[in-house]
Amino acid sequence: MTMLGTDRSREAAVLAAVPTQLLIGGAWRDSSSGATIAVDDPATGRTLAHVADATAADGDAALAAAAAAQGRWARTAPRDRGEILRRAYETLVARVDDLALLMTLEMGKSVAESRTEVLYAAEFFRWFSEEAVRISGRYSTSPDGRTRLLTTKRPVGPCLFITPWNFPMAMGTRKIGPAVAAGCTMVVKPANQTPLSMLALAQILIEAGLPDGVLNVVTTSATGEVMEPLIRDPRLRKLSFTGSTQVGQRLIEQSAQQLLRTSMELGGNAPFLVFDDADLDVAVDAAMAAKMRNVGQACTAANRFHVQDGVAEEFTRRLTERMAAMTVGRGTEDGVDVGPLVDEAGRRKVDELVRDAVAQGATVTTGGHRLDGPGYFYAPTVLDEVPWTARILREEVFGPVAPITRFASEQDGVAMANATEFGLAAYVFTRDVGRAFRVCEALEAGMVGLNQGVVSNPAAPFGGIKASGFGREGGAEGIEEYLETQYVGIAP
Repeated sequence: MTMLGTDRSREAAVLAAVPTQLLIGGAWRDSSSGATIAVDDPATGRTLAHVADATAADGDAALAAAAAAQGRWARTAPRDRGEILRRAYETLVARVDDLALLMTLEMGKSVAESRTEVLYAAEFFRWFSEEAVRISGRYSTSPDGRTRLLTTKRPVGPCLFITPWNFPMAMGTRKIGPAVAAGCTMVVKPANQTPLSMLALAQILIEAGLPDGVLNVVTTSATGEVMEPLIRDPRLRKLSFTGSTQVGQRLIEQSAQQLLRTSMELGGNAPFLVFDDADLDVAVDAAMAAKMRNVGQACTAANRFHVQDGVAEEFTRRLTERMAAMTVGRGTEDGVDVGPLVDEAGRRKVDELVRDAVAQGATVTTGGHRLDGPGYFYAPTVLDEVPWTARILREEVFGPVAPITRFASEQDGVAMANATEFGLAAYVFTRDVGRAFRVCEALEAGMVGLNQGVVSNPAAPFGGIKASGFGREGGAEGIEEYLETQYVGIAP
């Protein structure tokens, strides 16, 4: 692995342009304790910035600001809300290069991937700017003809968003976009590893004309201490979380006291099914996208490759060649395909899962080891004939590792794919139309990629079933998560 030089002066300028304080009620301010959190570059270990470390009092102030702004914001014209999102979309697109560099510095993935994420994130603002003016109800006559039925939609109210580190901007716009469009105020708590992208996003929304108090951003190292009082506060009406299933379960328990509306996008263990009749060129290209997007650190990442016996050897050979040819390095450098994992804990887990699989009989066809730093690098890895007892087939690997198992029949493949508590995404590769429908309908997943390796799309509902959570983000369904239904019976 070669580490090349980089333009540190441009990095410094991009970092200097980002706020590092809390955003509460339209004002940037320090933590009430004066404490800060270090934000590090996972490729070098260098500290990039220090952001405010909020206390419980700061969290309460942020919710108070959101609650105070809710009534006025809910009365804002839908077109005005949509125009704010549209202006923010245009600014994101205009600043894509600087925002991509910022994301790479704090998260590690290549600048090319970060650029793709910024543009993807922007699309949620464009999509929901258009949905803001399409919120509708209905008017009808009761079956007995004695009453007129009027149904309307209104904002849920103040929301709390807890976002993850792996897609630090897209996970924000996916929640903020529909909330703004629906007329909800919010408090956002970004991940400690990657707060800078969210702070830059908040600054852009302010520039776009978002009123004070509608969006409040709280960065904190004491997540439980600061967030739990908000979740239990009667002023809060909605909680949306993206992260692990274990944390999601705890948040749901806390939310039960206030009977909060909740959306949970939790863990994944996506199967990637390749049948004998699949186009292997398509399947291997899609496998690279489904596995290696974001260095494998995605809840939708292909976690288990189940390949039918007739093509297993050839698929494994091709995937191994592609993975072995990837260039690993700091994401800011030209030609780098694979950046570092986000931290040492993540790399340690990847290494543990690989070692467990090998100890139980899996064969390493490429990779299978850490790479020297600085930084948290791991070699792109393919494991063949992984035994069903291996942990890597049950646990989310969140890294650049593709474990391959084999199956004989269509029924066996579907059974293997569904043998998990998770149900977020799945991928199917076949040229048989009948099989495609049978398998897609049989899979226990909220999203299925048929002959494609990327399913995320702002115009489509993103979300899972089983232990992968509930609720949908994106698509026409996304804004419904932020609306309450009211029925009025009218005597004619």
